[in-house]
Amino acid sequence: MLNGKSALITGATRGIGKGIAETFAKNGCNIAFTFASSVEKAKAFEAELTEKYGVKAKGYQSNAADFTQSEELAKNVIADFDRIDILINNAGITRDGLMLRMSEEQWDEVINTNLKSAFNLTKSFLRHFMGNKAGSIINMTSVVGVTGNAGQANYAASKAGMIGFTKSIAKELGSRSIRCNAVAPGFIETEMTEALDAEVRKGWTDTIPLKRGGSPEDVANTCLFLASDMSAYITGQTLSVCGGMLM
Repeated sequence: MLNGKSALITGATRGIGKGIAETFAKNGCNIAFTFASSVEKAKAFEAELTEKYGVKAKGYQSNAADFTQSEELAKNVIADFDRIDILINNAGITRDGLMLRMSEEQWDEVINTNLKSAFNLTKSFLRHFMGNKAGSIINMTSVVGVTGNAGQANYAASKAGMIGFTKSIAKELGSRSIRCNAVAPGFIETEMTEALDAEVRKGWTDTIPLKRGGSPEDVANTCLFLASDMSAYITGQTLSVCGGMLM
């Protein structure tokens, strides 16, 4: 579905980002991805994508929350891949805590990593997409951005902001054939959720109509659809991948 295309995926060495990179590579997409710290892990993932799927893959150590680094990243990625067709703003963190005890640092860190990063990368690739008169931007939000969640005011605010950002960019860039959509995962089983107590995980899944947590592949398949020409007339939308948590 993505033969000959190239994508940049932020935060792609674990969890949902890794699932997206693998699914895209499986469908013929060249993969540029960012990582925060583990160079060895990134190199191993590069080799895995190249050897297993026969695509070009390269990791870049970069902080998406930093505007200058994002501009440098875009310049390097475009130089290495010639053309980027898909941008996935996936980088995200949590710093949970009730508002009464939440520090300014916890607030700023989450807003900068989860929301400002989407501005940074979208802005940095904008002229490239406009020059191509094409592009698919996919922003990773969350069901929490719609419902809110106690103890996650910073995270919920960042993800709600991502939805508004997505709709605005879709309206600004639609006339240039550049699409922008958001994906809102629910309870997705990753390395992070595996650390939770079994009873806590069961409590989550019992509230989900499909009675299970999602997988990174569930989210990746939705991104695959939005990145491909199959969704050529879809923009400004938020697709929930949540097993029915949001209805």
